[in-house]
Amino acid sequence: MKEEKIIGRGTWLDKVATELVKREKKLGRSLDLIRVESGLGASGIPHVGSIGDAIRAYGILLSLNNLGYQSELIAYSDDMDGLRKVPDGLPNWLNDYLAHPVSKIPDPFDCHASYGAHMSSILTDGLDKLNIEYKFQSGLDAYRSGLLTEQVVKILENSQRIGEKIGEILGQKKFQDVLPYYPICPSCGRLYVAEAHSYDPSSRRVEYRCVGAEVGRQKIDGCGDEGKVDVTMGNGKLSWKGEFSARWAALNIRFEAYGKDIADSVKVNDWISENILEYITPYHVTYELFLDKSGKKISKSLGNVFTPQVWLTYGTPQSLLLLMFKRIAGTRNLSVEDIPTYMDEYDSLEDLYFGKIKEQNPAKLRKLKGLYEYINHFKPPPIPSIHAPYKLIAQLSSVAPNDPVEYVVEKLKSYRTISHTTEEFNLKIMLISKWVKEFQVTEKSKVGLDDLERKAITEIVNLLNKSPESDTIQNQIFESAKSNNILPSTLFSKLYNILIGTDRGPRLGPYLVDTGTKKAAKLLSEQL
Repeated sequence: MKEEKIIGRGTWLDKVATELVKREKKLGRSLDLIRVESGLGASGIPHVGSIGDAIRAYGILLSLNNLGYQSELIAYSDDMDGLRKVPDGLPNWLNDYLAHPVSKIPDPFDCHASYGAHMSSILTDGLDKLNIEYKFQSGLDAYRSGLLTEQVVKILENSQRIGEKIGEILGQKKFQDVLPYYPICPSCGRLYVAEAHSYDPSSRRVEYRCVGAEVGRQKIDGCGDEGKVDVTMGNGKLSWKGEFSARWAALNIRFEAYGKDIADSVKVNDWISENILEYITPYHVTYELFLDKSGKKISKSLGNVFTPQVWLTYGTPQSLLLLMFKRIAGTRNLSVEDIPTYMDEYDSLEDLYFGKIKEQNPAKLRKLKGLYEYINHFKPPPIPSIHAPYKLIAQLSSVAPNDPVEYVVEKLKSYRTISHTTEEFNLKIMLISKWVKEFQVTEKSKVGLDDLERKAITEIVNLLNKSPESDTIQNQIFESAKSNNILPSTLFSKLYNILIGTDRGPRLGPYLVDTGTKKAAKLLSEQL
Protein backbone atom coordinates (compact mmCIF):
# COMPACT_ATOMS: atom_id res chain seq x y z
CA MET A 1 0.00 0.00 0.00
CA LYS A 2 1.43 3.36 -1.08
CA GLU A 3 2.05 5.76 1.80
CA GLU A 4 0.05 9.00 1.56
CA LYS A 5 2.24 12.02 0.94
CA ILE A 6 1.85 14.65 3.67
CA ILE A 7 1.99 18.26 2.49
CA GLY A 8 3.21 20.77 5.06
CA ARG A 9 1.30 20.20 8.29
CA GLY A 10 -1.19 17.93 6.56
CA THR A 11 -4.27 20.19 6.43
CA TRP A 12 -6.34 21.57 3.55
CA LEU A 13 -4.71 24.94 4.26
CA ASP A 14 -1.28 23.49 3.44
CA LYS A 15 -2.58 21.99 0.20
CA VAL A 16 -4.12 25.29 -0.93
CA ALA A 17 -1.02 27.34 -0.02
CA THR A 18 1.26 24.88 -1.84
CA GLU A 19 -0.89 25.01 -4.99
CA LEU A 20 -1.00 28.81 -4.74
CA VAL A 21 2.81 29.07 -4.62
CA LYS A 22 3.19 26.62 -7.54
CA ARG A 23 0.77 28.75 -9.57
CA GLU A 24 2.56 32.00 -8.75
CA LYS A 25 5.93 30.52 -9.72
CA LYS A 26 4.49 29.31 -13.01
CA LEU A 27 3.10 32.80 -13.67
CA GLY A 28 6.51 34.29 -12.87
CA ARG A 29 5.12 36.82 -10.40
CA SER A 30 7.12 38.18 -7.50
CA LEU A 31 6.81 36.20 -4.27
CA ASP A 32 8.32 38.91 -2.06
CA LEU A 33 4.89 39.59 -0.51
CA ILE A 34 1.83 37.40 -1.10
CA ARG A 35 -1.37 39.22 -0.25
CA VAL A 36 -4.57 37.38 0.63
CA GLU A 37 -7.91 39.14 0.94
CA SER A 38 -11.19 38.85 2.76
CA GLY A 39 -14.19 41.04 2.05
CA LEU A 40 -16.08 42.39 5.06
CA GLY A 41 -19.71 43.19 4.35
CA ALA A 42 -20.76 46.38 6.14
CA SER A 43 -24.44 46.60 5.15
CA GLY A 44 -25.77 44.22 7.80
CA ILE A 45 -24.85 42.65 11.12
CA PRO A 46 -21.79 40.43 10.51
CA HIS A 47 -22.18 36.79 11.52
CA VAL A 48 -19.96 33.79 12.18
CA GLY A 49 -19.90 32.96 8.46
CA SER A 50 -18.70 36.48 7.65
CA ILE A 51 -15.70 36.22 9.96
CA GLY A 52 -15.07 32.70 8.67
CA ASP A 53 -13.98 34.16 5.34
CA ALA A 54 -11.28 36.22 7.07
CA ILE A 55 -10.22 33.40 9.43
CA ARG A 56 -9.67 31.02 6.52
CA ALA A 57 -7.71 33.64 4.60
CA TYR A 58 -5.57 34.07 7.71
CA GLY A 59 -5.04 30.30 7.75
CA ILE A 60 -3.62 30.54 4.21
CA LEU A 61 -1.38 33.38 5.43
CA LEU A 62 -0.05 31.13 8.21
CA SER A 63 0.58 28.33 5.74
CA LEU A 64 2.43 30.65 3.37
CA ASN A 65 4.57 31.83 6.28
CA ASN A 66 5.26 28.20 7.12
CA LEU A 67 6.49 27.69 3.53
CA GLY A 68 8.89 30.59 4.01
CA TYR A 69 6.96 33.40 2.31
CA GLN A 70 5.93 36.76 3.72
CA SER A 71 2.17 37.25 3.54
CA GLU A 72 -0.38 39.90 4.44
CA LEU A 73 -4.14 39.69 4.99
CA ILE A 74 -6.18 42.59 3.62
CA ALA A 75 -9.54 42.91 5.38
CA TYR A 76 -11.50 44.98 2.85
CA SER A 77 -14.66 46.58 4.17
CA ASP A 78 -17.31 47.30 1.54
CA ASP A 79 -18.48 50.38 3.44
CA MET A 80 -19.47 52.12 0.21
CA ASP A 81 -22.23 49.57 -0.28
CA GLY A 82 -25.79 50.84 -0.09
CA LEU A 83 -28.23 49.75 2.61
CA ARG A 84 -30.65 47.34 0.95
CA LYS A 85 -32.68 46.25 3.97
CA VAL A 86 -32.87 47.21 7.64
CA PRO A 87 -31.70 44.16 9.63
CA ASP A 88 -34.15 42.78 12.18
CA GLY A 89 -33.79 44.44 15.57
CA LEU A 90 -32.45 47.77 14.31
CA PRO A 91 -34.51 51.00 14.51
CA ASN A 92 -37.15 51.72 11.87
CA TRP A 93 -35.72 55.19 11.15
CA LEU A 94 -33.01 53.43 9.14
CA ASN A 95 -35.63 52.88 6.44
CA ASP A 96 -35.14 56.56 5.58
CA TYR A 97 -31.57 55.65 4.56
CA LEU A 98 -32.30 52.75 2.22
CA ALA A 99 -29.86 52.82 -0.74
CA HIS A 100 -27.61 55.34 1.03
CA PRO A 101 -23.94 54.29 1.30
CA VAL A 102 -23.53 52.72 4.73
CA SER A 103 -20.49 54.93 5.38
CA LYS A 104 -22.82 57.95 5.19
CA ILE A 105 -25.57 56.60 7.49
CA PRO A 106 -25.54 57.54 11.21
CA ASP A 107 -24.56 54.75 13.60
CA PRO A 108 -27.81 53.54 15.26
CA PHE A 109 -25.74 52.58 18.32
CA ASP A 110 -24.13 56.05 18.43
CA CYS A 111 -20.60 54.77 19.07
CA HIS A 112 -18.93 54.93 15.62
CA ALA A 113 -18.65 57.49 12.86
CA SER A 114 -21.22 55.69 10.70
CA TYR A 115 -23.42 52.62 10.34
CA GLY A 116 -20.78 51.08 8.09
CA ALA A 117 -17.99 51.74 10.57
CA HIS A 118 -20.02 50.09 13.33
CA MET A 119 -20.71 46.94 11.29
CA SER A 120 -17.08 46.72 10.18
CA SER A 121 -15.98 47.04 13.80
CA ILE A 122 -17.93 43.92 14.77
CA LEU A 123 -15.77 41.88 12.42
CA THR A 124 -12.48 43.59 13.22
CA ASP A 125 -13.21 43.25 16.93
CA GLY A 126 -13.75 39.52 16.38
CA LEU A 127 -10.47 39.27 14.48
CA ASP A 128 -8.68 41.14 17.28
CA LYS A 129 -10.13 38.81 19.91
CA LEU A 130 -8.88 35.84 17.86
CA ASN A 131 -5.39 37.37 17.67
CA ILE A 132 -5.54 37.49 13.87
CA GLU A 133 -3.18 39.89 12.12
CA TYR A 134 -4.67 41.91 9.24
CA LYS A 135 -4.50 45.24 7.45
CA PHE A 136 -7.84 47.01 7.34
CA GLN A 137 -8.90 48.69 4.09
CA SER A 138 -12.02 50.85 3.96
CA GLY A 139 -13.83 50.85 0.62
CA LEU A 140 -14.69 54.52 1.07
CA ASP A 141 -11.01 55.36 1.57
CA ALA A 142 -10.04 53.19 -1.40
CA TYR A 143 -12.26 55.25 -3.73
CA ARG A 144 -11.47 58.63 -2.18
CA SER A 145 -7.70 58.11 -2.07
CA GLY A 146 -7.52 57.07 -5.71
CA LEU A 147 -6.45 53.51 -4.93
CA LEU A 148 -9.03 52.14 -7.39
CA THR A 149 -9.03 55.01 -9.91
CA GLU A 150 -6.94 53.28 -12.59
CA GLN A 151 -9.16 50.21 -12.46
CA VAL A 152 -12.41 52.22 -12.43
CA VAL A 153 -11.29 54.14 -15.52
CA LYS A 154 -10.33 50.97 -17.42
CA ILE A 155 -13.65 49.32 -16.59
CA LEU A 156 -15.65 52.36 -17.73
CA GLU A 157 -13.60 52.67 -20.92
CA ASN A 158 -14.47 49.06 -21.72
CA SER A 159 -18.02 49.07 -20.42
CA GLN A 160 -19.55 47.93 -23.73
CA ARG A 161 -17.39 44.77 -23.84
CA ILE A 162 -18.11 44.12 -20.17
CA GLY A 163 -21.86 44.54 -20.63
CA GLU A 164 -21.85 42.06 -23.52
CA LYS A 165 -19.82 39.56 -21.52
CA ILE A 166 -22.13 39.83 -18.50
CA GLY A 167 -25.02 39.13 -20.84
CA GLU A 168 -23.18 36.13 -22.27
CA ILE A 169 -22.18 34.67 -18.87
CA LEU A 170 -25.25 35.49 -16.78
CA GLY A 171 -27.93 36.34 -19.32
CA GLN A 172 -28.27 39.76 -17.66
CA LYS A 173 -28.76 42.55 -20.20
CA LYS A 174 -28.80 45.48 -17.72
CA PHE A 175 -25.17 46.51 -18.22
CA GLN A 176 -25.57 46.69 -21.97
CA ASP A 177 -27.75 49.74 -21.36
CA VAL A 178 -26.08 51.30 -18.31
CA LEU A 179 -22.50 51.45 -17.02
CA PRO A 180 -21.26 49.03 -14.32
CA TYR A 181 -20.81 52.00 -11.98
CA TYR A 182 -23.18 53.50 -9.41
CA PRO A 183 -22.79 57.25 -8.83
CA ILE A 184 -24.09 58.67 -5.56
CA CYS A 185 -26.86 61.01 -6.59
CA PRO A 186 -25.76 64.48 -5.34
CA SER A 187 -29.40 65.45 -4.85
CA CYS A 188 -30.85 62.55 -2.83
CA GLY A 189 -27.60 60.95 -1.62
CA ARG A 190 -28.54 57.43 -2.76
CA LEU A 191 -26.71 54.71 -4.65
CA TYR A 192 -28.31 52.40 -7.26
CA VAL A 193 -31.11 54.87 -8.12
CA ALA A 194 -28.91 57.02 -10.38
CA GLU A 195 -28.08 55.25 -13.65
CA ALA A 196 -24.78 56.11 -15.29
CA HIS A 197 -25.45 56.05 -19.04
CA SER A 198 -22.30 57.57 -20.56
CA TYR A 199 -18.64 58.13 -19.70
CA ASP A 200 -16.32 60.93 -20.85
CA PRO A 201 -12.67 59.71 -20.74
CA SER A 202 -11.25 63.25 -21.04
CA SER A 203 -12.97 64.56 -17.88
CA ARG A 204 -13.35 61.16 -16.20
CA ARG A 205 -16.98 61.89 -15.48
CA VAL A 206 -20.09 59.78 -15.87
CA GLU A 207 -23.39 61.29 -16.88
CA TYR A 208 -26.34 60.07 -14.83
CA ARG A 209 -30.09 60.28 -14.37
CA CYS A 210 -31.69 59.50 -10.98
CA VAL A 211 -34.50 57.22 -12.19
CA GLY A 212 -35.04 54.92 -9.20
CA ALA A 213 -34.34 51.22 -8.68
CA GLU A 214 -35.47 48.08 -6.90
CA VAL A 215 -33.32 47.79 -3.76
CA GLY A 216 -33.70 44.77 -1.52
CA ARG A 217 -37.00 43.87 -3.27
CA GLN A 218 -38.35 47.33 -2.55
CA LYS A 219 -38.94 49.94 -5.23
CA ILE A 220 -37.21 53.24 -4.43
CA ASP A 221 -38.17 56.20 -6.58
CA GLY A 222 -35.52 58.40 -8.11
CA CYS A 223 -35.46 62.12 -7.46
CA GLY A 224 -35.18 62.99 -11.17
CA ASP A 225 -31.81 64.70 -10.84
CA GLU A 226 -29.46 64.68 -13.84
CA GLY A 227 -25.82 65.63 -14.02
CA LYS A 228 -22.22 64.46 -14.06
CA VAL A 229 -20.03 62.83 -11.38
CA ASP A 230 -16.24 62.70 -11.30
CA VAL A 231 -15.31 59.02 -10.79
CA THR A 232 -11.91 59.94 -9.30
CA MET A 233 -13.42 61.69 -6.26
CA GLY A 234 -15.09 58.76 -4.48
CA ASN A 235 -18.61 59.88 -5.39
CA GLY A 236 -19.73 56.43 -6.46
CA LYS A 237 -18.67 52.81 -6.68
CA LEU A 238 -18.33 50.00 -9.16
CA SER A 239 -20.98 47.32 -9.43
CA TRP A 240 -20.14 44.00 -7.80
CA LYS A 241 -19.75 42.77 -11.38
CA GLY A 242 -16.46 44.67 -11.49
CA GLU A 243 -15.42 45.82 -8.04
CA PHE A 244 -13.80 42.56 -6.94
CA SER A 245 -11.51 42.61 -9.97
CA ALA A 246 -10.57 46.25 -9.30
CA ARG A 247 -9.59 45.40 -5.72
CA TRP A 248 -7.52 42.42 -6.80
CA ALA A 249 -5.56 44.43 -9.34
CA ALA A 250 -5.09 47.53 -7.19
CA LEU A 251 -4.01 45.60 -4.09
CA ASN A 252 -2.13 42.81 -5.91
CA ILE A 253 -4.24 40.09 -4.27
CA ARG A 254 -3.09 36.50 -4.85
CA PHE A 255 -5.74 34.57 -2.89
CA GLU A 256 -9.40 35.07 -2.08
CA ALA A 257 -11.98 32.46 -1.13
CA TYR A 258 -15.68 33.03 -1.77
CA GLY A 259 -19.04 31.55 -0.90
CA LYS A 260 -21.03 29.70 -3.52
CA ASP A 261 -23.78 32.33 -3.26
CA ILE A 262 -21.62 34.85 -5.17
CA ALA A 263 -20.09 32.41 -7.68
CA ASP A 264 -21.69 34.22 -10.65
CA SER A 265 -20.23 37.58 -9.61
CA VAL A 266 -16.79 36.01 -9.18
CA LYS A 267 -17.01 34.45 -12.65
CA VAL A 268 -17.63 37.87 -14.22
CA ASN A 269 -14.91 39.51 -12.11
CA ASP A 270 -12.41 36.84 -13.14
CA TRP A 271 -13.08 37.66 -16.79
CA ILE A 272 -12.81 41.43 -16.21
CA SER A 273 -9.61 41.01 -14.22
CA GLU A 274 -7.81 39.05 -16.91
CA ASN A 275 -9.29 40.60 -20.06
CA ILE A 276 -9.82 44.25 -19.11
CA LEU A 277 -7.45 44.94 -16.22
CA GLU A 278 -4.81 42.45 -17.45
CA TYR A 279 -4.36 41.08 -13.96
CA ILE A 280 -4.25 37.33 -13.38
CA THR A 281 -7.03 36.46 -10.95
CA PRO A 282 -6.26 35.37 -7.40
CA TYR A 283 -6.21 31.68 -6.54
CA HIS A 284 -9.76 30.85 -5.46
CA VAL A 285 -11.36 28.25 -3.25
CA THR A 286 -15.10 28.09 -2.73
CA TYR A 287 -16.90 27.28 0.50
CA GLU A 288 -20.42 26.38 1.49
CA LEU A 289 -22.51 28.62 3.70
CA PHE A 290 -23.40 28.11 7.33
CA LEU A 291 -27.07 27.33 7.86
CA ASP A 292 -29.16 27.74 10.97
CA LYS A 293 -30.85 24.70 12.51
CA SER A 294 -33.90 25.18 10.29
CA GLY A 295 -31.71 24.91 7.19
CA LYS A 296 -31.89 28.61 6.29
CA LYS A 297 -28.77 30.56 5.37
CA ILE A 298 -27.42 32.53 8.32
CA SER A 299 -27.91 36.09 7.08
CA LYS A 300 -26.77 39.51 8.25
CA SER A 301 -30.16 40.99 7.29
CA LEU A 302 -32.36 38.38 9.01
CA GLY A 303 -33.15 37.62 12.63
CA ASN A 304 -30.94 34.51 12.72
CA VAL A 305 -27.64 36.39 12.98
CA PHE A 306 -25.04 34.57 15.05
CA THR A 307 -22.17 37.02 15.57
CA PRO A 308 -18.57 36.12 16.47
CA GLN A 309 -19.09 38.06 19.72
CA VAL A 310 -21.94 35.69 20.65
CA TRP A 311 -19.68 32.69 20.08
CA LEU A 312 -16.91 34.24 22.20
CA THR A 313 -19.39 34.96 25.00
CA TYR A 314 -19.81 31.22 25.53
CA GLY A 315 -16.82 29.61 23.84
CA THR A 316 -13.06 30.00 23.63
CA PRO A 317 -11.25 31.56 20.65
CA GLN A 318 -9.71 28.14 19.99
CA SER A 319 -13.14 26.55 19.57
CA LEU A 320 -14.13 29.16 16.94
CA LEU A 321 -10.84 28.74 15.06
CA LEU A 322 -11.40 24.97 15.11
CA LEU A 323 -14.81 25.46 13.50
CA MET A 324 -13.24 27.40 10.62
CA PHE A 325 -9.96 25.52 10.13
CA LYS A 326 -11.37 22.00 10.47
CA ARG A 327 -12.62 21.91 6.88
CA ILE A 328 -13.86 24.19 4.13
CA ALA A 329 -16.08 21.88 2.05
CA GLY A 330 -19.74 21.16 2.80
CA THR A 331 -22.55 23.08 4.46
CA ARG A 332 -22.89 23.04 8.23
CA ASN A 333 -25.90 23.72 10.41
CA LEU A 334 -24.84 25.94 13.25
CA SER A 335 -26.23 27.43 16.44
CA VAL A 336 -25.03 28.45 19.90
CA GLU A 337 -25.87 24.93 21.06
CA ASP A 338 -22.94 23.61 18.99
CA ILE A 339 -20.32 25.49 21.03
CA PRO A 340 -19.94 22.67 23.63
CA THR A 341 -19.12 20.20 20.84
CA TYR A 342 -16.26 22.32 19.51
CA MET A 343 -14.97 23.06 23.02
CA ASP A 344 -14.73 19.34 23.80
CA GLU A 345 -13.30 18.56 20.35
CA TYR A 346 -10.51 21.07 20.90
CA ASP A 347 -9.64 19.37 24.21
CA SER A 348 -9.48 16.00 22.42
CA LEU A 349 -7.28 17.53 19.73
CA GLU A 350 -4.95 18.85 22.41
CA ASP A 351 -4.81 15.43 24.10
CA LEU A 352 -3.85 13.88 20.79
CA TYR A 353 -1.21 16.54 20.16
CA PHE A 354 0.46 15.82 23.50
CA GLY A 355 0.19 12.04 23.10
CA LYS A 356 -2.56 11.39 25.64
CA ILE A 357 -4.71 9.98 22.82
CA LYS A 358 -3.11 7.65 20.29
CA GLU A 359 -3.64 7.70 16.51
CA GLN A 360 -2.06 4.94 14.42
CA ASN A 361 -2.54 6.51 10.96
CA PRO A 362 0.51 8.79 10.38
CA ALA A 363 -1.27 11.00 7.83
CA LYS A 364 -4.30 11.50 10.08
CA LEU A 365 -2.05 12.15 13.07
CA ARG A 366 -0.05 14.79 11.16
CA LYS A 367 -3.27 16.43 9.93
CA LEU A 368 -4.80 16.62 13.41
CA LYS A 369 -1.57 17.86 14.96
CA GLY A 370 -1.29 20.41 12.17
CA LEU A 371 -4.86 21.56 12.80
CA TYR A 372 -3.98 22.10 16.47
CA GLU A 373 -0.91 24.12 15.44
CA TYR A 374 -2.96 26.35 13.12
CA ILE A 375 -5.52 26.98 15.86
CA ASN A 376 -2.66 28.13 18.09
CA HIS A 377 -1.10 30.37 15.41
CA PHE A 378 1.88 27.98 15.13
CA LYS A 379 2.73 28.76 18.78
CA PRO A 380 1.31 25.76 20.66
CA PRO A 381 1.61 25.82 24.46
CA PRO A 382 4.47 23.85 26.02
CA ILE A 383 2.06 21.74 28.11
CA PRO A 384 -1.63 20.85 27.69
CA SER A 385 -4.29 22.84 29.51
CA ILE A 386 -6.57 21.39 32.18
CA HIS A 387 -9.49 19.45 30.74
CA ALA A 388 -12.91 18.44 31.99
CA PRO A 389 -15.94 17.58 29.83
CA TYR A 390 -18.09 20.59 28.92
CA LYS A 391 -21.31 18.89 30.06
CA LEU A 392 -19.73 17.96 33.40
CA ILE A 393 -18.75 21.59 34.05
CA ALA A 394 -22.13 22.76 32.74
CA GLN A 395 -24.09 20.52 35.09
CA LEU A 396 -21.98 21.49 38.08
CA SER A 397 -22.34 25.18 37.15
CA SER A 398 -26.11 24.79 37.00
CA VAL A 399 -26.24 23.80 40.70
CA ALA A 400 -23.47 26.08 41.97
CA PRO A 401 -24.82 28.07 44.94
CA ASN A 402 -22.77 31.24 44.41
CA ASP A 403 -19.42 31.53 42.63
CA PRO A 404 -19.49 28.86 39.88
CA VAL A 405 -15.69 28.84 39.52
CA GLU A 406 -14.97 28.09 43.17
CA TYR A 407 -17.75 25.48 43.37
CA VAL A 408 -16.87 23.67 40.14
CA VAL A 409 -13.14 23.60 40.91
CA GLU A 410 -13.81 22.26 44.42
CA LYS A 411 -16.08 19.49 43.09
CA LEU A 412 -13.75 18.50 40.27
CA LYS A 413 -10.88 18.23 42.74
CA SER A 414 -13.01 16.06 45.02
CA TYR A 415 -13.79 13.77 42.04
CA ARG A 416 -10.06 13.72 41.23
CA THR A 417 -10.91 14.95 37.72
CA ILE A 418 -8.39 17.78 38.21
CA SER A 419 -5.60 18.31 40.73
CA HIS A 420 -5.28 22.09 40.41
CA THR A 421 -6.69 24.99 38.43
CA THR A 422 -5.39 27.83 36.27
CA GLU A 423 -6.64 31.22 35.16
CA GLU A 424 -7.35 29.74 31.72
CA PHE A 425 -9.44 26.91 33.18
CA ASN A 426 -11.31 29.31 35.47
CA LEU A 427 -12.18 31.42 32.42
CA LYS A 428 -13.51 28.31 30.68
CA ILE A 429 -15.78 27.64 33.69
CA MET A 430 -17.11 31.20 33.47
CA LEU A 431 -17.85 30.83 29.74
CA ILE A 432 -19.68 27.57 30.34
CA SER A 433 -21.65 28.97 33.28
CA LYS A 434 -22.86 31.82 31.04
CA TRP A 435 -23.97 29.25 28.46
CA VAL A 436 -25.85 27.31 31.15
CA LYS A 437 -27.69 30.43 32.35
CA GLU A 438 -28.82 31.27 28.82
CA PHE A 439 -29.49 27.85 27.33
CA GLN A 440 -29.51 25.38 30.24
CA VAL A 441 -28.16 21.87 29.76
CA THR A 442 -30.69 20.71 27.19
CA GLU A 443 -28.36 18.80 24.87
CA LYS A 444 -29.11 15.06 24.97
CA SER A 445 -26.72 12.36 23.80
CA LYS A 446 -28.44 9.38 22.17
CA VAL A 447 -26.65 6.27 23.40
CA GLY A 448 -27.33 2.80 22.02
CA LEU A 449 -28.52 0.33 24.65
CA ASP A 450 -29.32 -3.39 24.48
CA ASP A 451 -32.09 -5.02 26.54
CA LEU A 452 -29.85 -5.98 29.46
CA GLU A 453 -28.37 -2.47 29.64
CA ARG A 454 -31.87 -1.00 29.63
CA LYS A 455 -32.87 -3.30 32.48
CA ALA A 456 -29.78 -2.36 34.50
CA ILE A 457 -30.28 1.37 33.96
CA THR A 458 -33.96 1.04 34.91
CA GLU A 459 -32.86 -0.41 38.27
CA ILE A 460 -30.47 2.53 38.74
CA VAL A 461 -33.21 5.05 37.82
CA ASN A 462 -35.55 3.52 40.41
CA LEU A 463 -32.89 3.96 43.07
CA LEU A 464 -32.00 7.53 42.04
CA ASN A 465 -35.62 8.61 42.38
CA LYS A 466 -35.36 7.72 46.09
CA SER A 467 -32.55 10.30 46.66
CA PRO A 468 -29.97 7.78 47.93
CA GLU A 469 -26.51 8.38 49.40
CA SER A 470 -23.47 8.35 47.11
CA ASP A 471 -22.12 4.99 48.31
CA THR A 472 -25.50 3.38 47.76
CA ILE A 473 -25.54 4.64 44.16
CA GLN A 474 -22.03 3.38 43.52
CA ASN A 475 -22.87 -0.07 44.91
CA GLN A 476 -26.11 -0.28 42.91
CA ILE A 477 -24.27 0.30 39.62
CA PHE A 478 -21.94 -2.63 40.36
CA GLU A 479 -24.87 -4.82 41.48
CA SER A 480 -26.94 -3.99 38.40
CA ALA A 481 -23.99 -4.78 36.15
CA LYS A 482 -23.37 -8.12 37.87
CA SER A 483 -27.04 -9.24 37.95
CA ASN A 484 -27.49 -8.45 34.25
CA ASN A 485 -24.21 -10.02 33.06
CA ILE A 486 -22.70 -6.70 32.03
CA LEU A 487 -19.08 -5.74 32.58
CA PRO A 488 -19.05 -2.92 35.17
CA SER A 489 -16.74 -0.88 32.91
CA THR A 490 -19.29 -1.18 30.08
CA LEU A 491 -22.21 -0.05 32.24
CA PHE A 492 -20.21 2.86 33.69
CA SER A 493 -19.23 3.91 30.15
CA LYS A 494 -22.90 3.92 29.07
CA LEU A 495 -23.87 6.01 32.08
CA TYR A 496 -21.05 8.51 31.51
CA ASN A 497 -22.01 8.88 27.85
CA ILE A 498 -25.65 9.55 28.71
CA LEU A 499 -24.87 11.98 31.54
CA ILE A 500 -21.80 13.91 30.35
CA GLY A 501 -21.07 12.69 26.82
CA THR A 502 -17.75 10.93 27.55
CA ASP A 503 -16.58 7.36 28.18
CA ARG A 504 -15.11 8.20 31.56
CA GLY A 505 -15.72 10.72 34.27
CA PRO A 506 -15.83 11.43 38.00
CA ARG A 507 -16.88 8.89 40.63
CA LEU A 508 -20.60 8.67 39.81
CA GLY A 509 -22.05 8.38 43.32
CA PRO A 510 -20.82 11.74 44.66
CA TYR A 511 -21.31 13.44 41.31
CA LEU A 512 -24.97 12.40 41.00
CA VAL A 513 -25.68 13.52 44.57
CA ASP A 514 -24.05 16.91 43.83
CA THR A 515 -25.96 17.54 40.60
CA GLY A 516 -29.24 16.00 41.77
CA THR A 517 -30.22 12.32 41.69
CA LYS A 518 -33.74 12.98 40.38
CA LYS A 519 -32.35 15.14 37.60
CA ALA A 520 -30.00 12.29 36.67
CA ALA A 521 -32.90 9.83 36.83
CA LYS A 522 -34.81 11.97 34.34
CA LEU A 523 -31.84 12.10 31.93
CA LEU A 524 -31.37 8.33 32.14
CA SER A 525 -35.11 7.68 31.74
CA GLU A 526 -35.16 9.66 28.51
CA GLN A 527 -32.76 7.10 27.05
CA LEU A 528 -35.14 4.26 27.88
